[in-house]
Amino acid sequence: MFETIHELLPAVVNARPPRGLSFREQVRVNDGARGMAKKAVRKSSTAAKKAVSGPRKRSAKAQRERVLAIIDRLKAKFPVAECALTHRNEYELLAATILSAQCTDERVNMVTPELFAQYPTAQDLARASQEDVETIIRSTGFFRAKAENLRGMARCVVEKHGGRIPETLDELIQLPGVGRKTANVLLGTWHRIPSGVVVDTHVKRISRLLGLTTSESPEAIEQDLIKLLPKEEWIDFSHRLIHHGRQTCIARRPKCTDCVLIDLCDRVGLPSL
Repeated sequence: MFETIHELLPAVVNARPPRGLSFREQVRVNDGARGMAKKAVRKSSTAAKKAVSGPRKRSAKAQRERVLAIIDRLKAKFPVAECALTHRNEYELLAATILSAQCTDERVNMVTPELFAQYPTAQDLARASQEDVETIIRSTGFFRAKAENLRGMARCVVEKHGGRIPETLDELIQLPGVGRKTANVLLGTWHRIPSGVVVDTHVKRISRLLGLTTSESPEAIEQDLIKLLPKEEWIDFSHRLIHHGRQTCIARRPKCTDCVLIDLCDRVGLPSL
């Protein structure tokens, strides 16, 4: 038996017509079979597309109310919103966030105790050798580039900022390895300054699933979220969405039926329940 129409098509197309037919009759049978099979495939594809959810159209007021409801639900589920990266000061948070690029927070937290034991300050890290730093952080991936960025960040902090981590977005993004996301993490988590919305892989994926954005790039998604979220929620919304992504809205197996946001979520790109 054929489980899908796409398995049926080659079977129909390649099937031999009954014996005893003239050549022209065989051609007509083959052409008719192909036409019927392709038409069935088109109908099947259309039905499949209809089963995939897309973002719903809402008024600006309705969207704002939905966003506030999402915030309230996440607050109830995750009353304590905190960064998952282990750190004791702003230097450690900055270094850990640089390491978290293309790497899980769990893996970073396994590496940073040795890194900070060897190099407890930016001054110490600035004097470190490339090879020694690479050895410690190798398991985080892209370890050569990350080691260069860590050492470059530390040198810049020592040489241009007197050993103190900058406290403004414009100054932070001038440091090697520091972009808007990393700067937003540091300013929001350590200083409680809402400089923007942190958009990591969880925030990007879930914001699109919820129908809060249709953008692809983290920069564009951040701007979309800034327009929707009250400024006082910029910092903790990302932390809560990240926790939600790890516990419930898991990338390859989202637990939609157990989700506190199920009635507020557009489930963009997912098949109907």
